[in-house]
Amino acid sequence: MTDVTRDLTDPRRAVVADDLEAGLKEPLFENLEIPEKLGPVTIRVDDHKIKRYAFTQDDYHSWHLVESPFDGKRIAHASLLGNDLVQLFTTVYAASRVVGLHTEEQLWFDSPAYLNEKVTLQGTYTEAYERRGQGYVVMEATATGEDGRSILRHRGVEILRTAPAKIAGRGSTSPSKRVTGEVSEDAPEFTPNAPASGQVLPPLTKTFTTEQAAVFSRVGEYVRNIHNDLGIARAYGLRVPIVQGQQQYGAMVEALTRAFGSALFTGGRLRVKFLNTVDVHEPVEIRGKVTGVTHDRVELDVWVRKQDGALSAVGWAEMPLPKPNNTK
Repeated sequence: MTDVTRDLTDPRRAVVADDLEAGLKEPLFENLEIPEKLGPVTIRVDDHKIKRYAFTQDDYHSWHLVESPFDGKRIAHASLLGNDLVQLFTTVYAASRVVGLHTEEQLWFDSPAYLNEKVTLQGTYTEAYERRGQGYVVMEATATGEDGRSILRHRGVEILRTAPAKIAGRGSTSPSKRVTGEVSEDAPEFTPNAPASGQVLPPLTKTFTTEQAAVFSRVGEYVRNIHNDLGIARAYGLRVPIVQGQQQYGAMVEALTRAFGSALFTGGRLRVKFLNTVDVHEPVEIRGKVTGVTHDRVELDVWVRKQDGALSAVGWAEMPLPKPNNTK
């Protein structure tokens, strides 16, 4: 089984291996090594991987299934490789013993990944610190194409092991620019050809089902966690599994892709902080508001709001100006 697969770990190993996580470290803060190399891993962005991600996000854009503005080739969703980068640490630490909480995610979008392209993922744990009784770790990682070009650059912050039900919603260190998620009733709608401060993106609604969350959270690799297993979720104080922060992040990227089109894939950036957990089957709405425009960039606040009115994620985006006719 030496061929390149679409996953971080090859589930076919279960045919011959009793313990799929044998030899991996216990995911505890005290077991961290700084710096610590993660990967490299080479995966293939095949038809199944693209369609699987389309299912988990309910995002069936024709660029991913038929053809795109990039020489007519099918491309992966902009954030398709994001969860692979987040999960790189499970090449060193036992994935099914992780009960962490993703607190911050940042991706730089440098170029699209093409159908059937082999992509190399590698990262490093660069920093670890304790705050309010929780152990945090910072990862920096990259996804690189077959020709050596950068596809994605990632920086994420994670609490390695915690009790999500107890700490979600208690807030975090606030950046100087706060996202309120407030939109006036007369706010103008975003205009790709003439962006201006105060314009708002059309709302995007999502309801991630149990099946979508489970597939996104690697049930197909026999990984068990608070996102895909009811028993584990309840053991850690949750009534039902919760949606991964990275899955919410993907919905925010979808909203930006709809607004900025192909420009996002070659120069977009999105930084997000996760504030509250989202249950499976819990409706959320993704919105965005332009906060500044220069001669070649657009700055936005982006957020995810739950049905009860609470914000589950807030973010700050910098996007290249949309390219004419490439936002559909």
